[in-house]
Amino acid sequence: MTSRHACSRAVLLAATMLTAPLVLSPVLIRPAHAWRIVFDPSNYAQNVLTAARSLEQITHQITSLQNEAQMLINQARNLASLPFSALQEIQQSVQRTQQLLSEAQNIAFDVQQIDQAFQQQYGDVSMSATDQQLISDARTRWQNTVGGLQDAMRVQAGVVGNIDTNRAQMSELVSQSQGATGALQATQAGNQILALQSQQLSDLVALLSANGRAATLTEAERAAAAAQAREQRRRFLTPGSGYQPGNAQMFSGN
Repeated sequence: MTSRHACSRAVLLAATMLTAPLVLSPVLIRPAHAWRIVFDPSNYAQNVLTAARSLEQITHQITSLQNEAQMLINQARNLASLPFSALQEIQQSVQRTQQLLSEAQNIAFDVQQIDQAFQQQYGDVSMSATDQQLISDARTRWQNTVGGLQDAMRVQAGVVGNIDTNRAQMSELVSQSQGATGALQATQAGNQILALQSQQLSDLVALLSANGRAATLTEAERAAAAAQAREQRRRFLTPGSGYQPGNAQMFSGN
């Protein structure tokens, strides 16, 4: 019992010696008033200035991007094609007028054919031609003149028929030009207006050509008729082969 009691005291003494420094050592805790916040005005101003400059740069970048986007939009508008085209109708009007000119009767708008016809029908009257031949040539020239007058009137009617179509096309093209969203659309509308004016000038040239052809054939017929009249007068006054009187009976006898 004595030895067990002595062992318990030794253990208690050792535990007391190990825990004693913890109890006796002072607790080092920094008081709350030891934390101090330091404010540097110059550093704060520098930070504010840096932030302002950064914001300004960002603003400039945003503005630059907006300008580039607007530039791209404008370029897209300038490259946009005109959604209206009157070219097909203009070409059809020109083709109708050309068709009327190509249907010219007897003497067409062909240099070689005109030369040949004038040499055969409108040249000097042959002294050896028979009276029947002279009458036939005169009839051919008259038919050429009448055909030329008819052709001129047909061309006139075709040109007048194109006026309503041209008016509608001009109104639409002017509207498209005024409502163009970009340079390309405005240019295309202007080009189509020029094409329409060219078609109108073509109609005018065709009309003048047809009228001139008719007037020329009329004058040529008059000149040929005068030459033929001189030849017939010569034959009438030529002794021997000229006019020979004969018996004429106006009323049949009963």
